[in-house]
Amino acid sequence: MLSRVANSIYWLNRYVERADNVARFIDVNLNLILDFPTGVAQQWEPLVLTTGDTPIFKERYGKATAENVIQFLAFDSEYPNSIVSCLQRARENARSIREIISSEMWEQVNAFYLMVKEAAKEQTIAELHEFFTQVKLSSHLFAGVTDATMTHNEGWHFGRMGRFLERADKTSRILDVKYFILLPSVTDIGTPLDEIQWMALLRSASAYEMYRKSKQHRIIPTRVAEFLILDREFPRSIHFCLSQVAESLERINGTPEANCNTTVGRALGRLRAELEYTTMEEIMEIGLHQFLDNLQQRMNEVGKKIFESFFALQPVG
Repeated sequence: MLSRVANSIYWLNRYVERADNVARFIDVNLNLILDFPTGVAQQWEPLVLTTGDTPIFKERYGKATAENVIQFLAFDSEYPNSIVSCLQRARENARSIREIISSEMWEQVNAFYLMVKEAAKEQTIAELHEFFTQVKLSSHLFAGVTDATMTHNEGWHFGRMGRFLERADKTSRILDVKYFILLPSVTDIGTPLDEIQWMALLRSASAYEMYRKSKQHRIIPTRVAEFLILDREFPRSIHFCLSQVAESLERINGTPEANCNTTVGRALGRLRAELEYTTMEEIMEIGLHQFLDNLQQRMNEVGKKIFESFFALQPVG
């Protein structure tokens, strides 16, 4: 497969998944505010912190109000990681490979982009919940259409790698921000406010119901973290996502042996092996923030090696 085509399919899926995750962060925070006791300050800055682009936000918007943060993360066409920018880039990638993807995929990503672009013109905060719900549903629809209408060949596996690597990264970021920033005070640990916030975190990953079914109904922070990091079956946990990336990488490389002989295969294999045999007790000994920070760096390294191995143009001669 041409590196240009593989790159476009990979980023088409990453951008759609990124838009979905940004919508989740904002929507859950909007709902969280409704559950906060009177007098508890709204917290919007943590959502900007999840992006790693706080300096850009501060320079352009200043104070982290609800209106400013929502405009920045959802509708700012000059910010490359906003929902509207992600969908614009996803559409551009889809347009460049229309001969490779199915017509249903093109129609869905095009309709998704036009829906977001139209909403950016006239959306009010009162209507935002419905908008973010539509973004999440449109993302699910695109993934389902892709799986149902595209041949499960190399191209499909490149797209799958992009989707799950993006999802793993965002799950780690929202968990990190909650643990260290969202809680107003250490005195709130174990209080109803703390439980409300952990419930909101689970909902941001569509994990609340599955956590309740698997963890005996109690919201315990270490169990929430364990579920989102180490669970082998939940489709938004970091462990599950990286397993799916590895499965597709192996199919692209042909055999497990060939996979192990690549730089990206070795980097991903070492990361997965650590998650496979790490316990939550060991993670807490390291420190959750330190563990997640290292995890994010290593996932970024996997993404870099995917680019170098498959997408970077090699010099001739």
